[in-house]
Amino acid sequence: MTTTTEDVHTLQPAILSYVKDLPNLCSLAGLACTLSAIYFCIIGVYEAAMIGMIWAVAFDWADGLVARRMKGRTGNDRIFGGQLDLVIDIVSYGVTPAILLLSYGRFDPVFLPAAFIVIAASAIRLSYFSTYGLSDQSRYTGLAMDNNNIALVFIFLLEGVIPREIFAVLFYVSAVGLAVLNVSQIKTPKLSGNPRNVFLLAFYTLGITSIYSWKLL
Repeated sequence: MTTTTEDVHTLQPAILSYVKDLPNLCSLAGLACTLSAIYFCIIGVYEAAMIGMIWAVAFDWADGLVARRMKGRTGNDRIFGGQLDLVIDIVSYGVTPAILLLSYGRFDPVFLPAAFIVIAASAIRLSYFSTYGLSDQSRYTGLAMDNNNIALVFIFLLEGVIPREIFAVLFYVSAVGLAVLNVSQIKTPKLSGNPRNVFLLAFYTLGITSIYSWKLL
């Protein structure tokens, strides 16, 4: 029995049918936070950008937590969700920090190499993870990408405390250092799967949000 082109199209679900999947909605909410962070980076409202960046991590962790607790998800649901998550991660943890770096450097060309390193490392890191997965059941090879945002929003608390020229160098070095760790051979724990770490991230997210909201006033 042959399968016609019409049959194949009938078997494939509609693209937007995956949007109603709750973990994917969490992923898209994280993407919305990332878009707001990019916007505020470009216009120079860095406090608001930091809030968007940390909430992107919170929603990223939430999608995995929800997906693990949901019943009835098919193999295709999991595959689609995993691919969506990877694509969003490149934007959230690669493109956004690179734009932040360029913006804070007033788009001086000297910041372009660092921005490229950050984006390239994220693409390489996530492609490697997509190919090989975890190095064992609980550890990654290389620093997981979500740690970039977690670290950068904390480092950015020093902005305004130390002179801008010194902080720009510190931030440049920090961003490149994190990119190097992303593609290194170090083994790091999978933090997002631990309920205790989820609680700590929630506390951290609310704390960071409060601090930067106060700085916005």
